[in-house]
Amino acid sequence: MFFSQNLETYLLIAVFLFITGIYGMMQHRSFVGMLISAELVLNSAALNFMAFNKFLAPDPATGQVFTLFIMGIAAAEVAIAISMVLAVYRRYRSDDPENVHELKH
Repeated sequence: MFFSQNLETYLLIAVFLFITGIYGMMQHRSFVGMLISAELVLNSAALNFMAFNKFLAPDPATGQVFTLFIMGIAAAEVAIAISMVLAVYRRYRSDDPENVHELKH
């Protein structure tokens, strides 16, 4: 096995996912790119819960329950955000946040 299975390995991967997600949210010029970056941030949180669950928690279901809640929140976020992106695109014919000046209809 290439990586040793310890808590630090999982935390480093989660930090990489979190930093990549934050960087992507700041650098992307489209709403969809920002949404994908937000998903990376949520995945880093889920990985942290599962890693701490595996190595530190006495009850193995605790981290899994939190991760399932994160997955549910992510699914709801995607559904709402995609509908908002489609509504903005229909109105302004652009998915660039810089081109959307007013959100009143």
